Amino acid sequence: MADNRRVDLSVPSAARMYDWLLGGHYNYEVDQRASEELLKVAPTTKELARNNRWFLERVVRVMAEEHGIRQFVDFGSGLPTQNNVHQIAQAVDPRSRVVYVDDDPVVLAHGQAIFDENDQSVVIASDMLETEYILEHADFRRLIDLDQPVGVLFNSVLHCIPDASGPGDLVTRVVDRLRPGSFVVICQLVSDDAGLRRQVTEMMLEQTHGRWGQVRERAQVDRYFDGLVIQPPGLVDVTDWRPDSELKRRQRSIEWTEYGGLAEVPPGRRSGAAVPRPRTA
Repeated sequence: MADNRRVDLSVPSAARMYDWLLGGHYNYEVDQRASEELLKVAPTTKELARNNRWFLERVVRVMAEEHGIRQFVDFGSGLPTQNNVHQIAQAVDPRSRVVYVDDDPVVLAHGQAIFDENDQSVVIASDMLETEYILEHADFRRLIDLDQPVGVLFNSVLHCIPDASGPGDLVTRVVDRLRPGSFVVICQLVSDDAGLRRQVTEMMLEQTHGRWGQVRERAQVDRYFDGLVIQPPGLVDVTDWRPDSELKRRQRSIEWTEYGGLAEVPPGRRSGAAVPRPRTA
C-alpha cells in the first residue's frame, strides 16, 4: 500500500540529496550536510548526478523518437527539475502519458503541484516495491495500457534498495507485465573499489536511517537485464551512453559511476514466461 509518511526534517532523503547535487531548491539543511559529507568521500558526485540527469533526457528522447513509445512509468522518480520525463516525451508527442512513482513526501508535494497542470501525467504515492498496488492503481490504469508498449525507468534508484528486498525481483515483476516491444531503462551506482562501496553504503544507511540500499559491482547490475535485449551501445557508464555533447562527456565522475543502459522486452518474456539470458541487439 502507499507510504503516507510525514516529512522528518531530521533525516536526510536520497531524493533531496540528489536535488541538492543538481543545484535544486527542494532540499533542507540536513540534506545539504549529508551531501557535503558524501562529497568528502566521493568528490565528483556532483558530476555524477549531472551526467545521470543528462542520460535520462537522452534515453527518454530515444524511446520516444526512435521507438515510438508514448507511455512511460518512472519508478523512484525523485524531485521535479528541468526536463522531466513528461516534458521530454510530450515535446516529441503531446499525447505522451507519464506515471511517476515515489514515496518521499517532499517529492509528492512538489510533484503534485506540477502534475495538477498536466492531465497526461500523475504521481502515485507508493514504495516502488509495491508493484501490485502501483500497477492496479486507478491513476496507473487511466494513463497506462499494458497491452501497448511502455517505457519503464529504474533510473538511479535500485541502489536505494538493499539486496534483501530484492531489487532484481522488482525489475522482474514489472517486466513480466510488459508486452514485447516495451523498453526498460536501468542504471545504478557502481564502483570497482570495494572499500568505497562499503564506505558509501554504510554512510548512506546511517545518514538516511536505513532508507537506502548499497553501491554495487557492474556484474550485479548486469543480472537485472536477464531476459532483455540490450540496446546499443550496451551497458556502460551512462556518461558514454549515446552522448550528444563532448563537453558533457568530459565532466566525468571518478570515484563511482552510474552504470546501465536501455533494453527491449522480447517476445516470450511476458507474464512469467521462461526468461532467457540477456542478448545484445
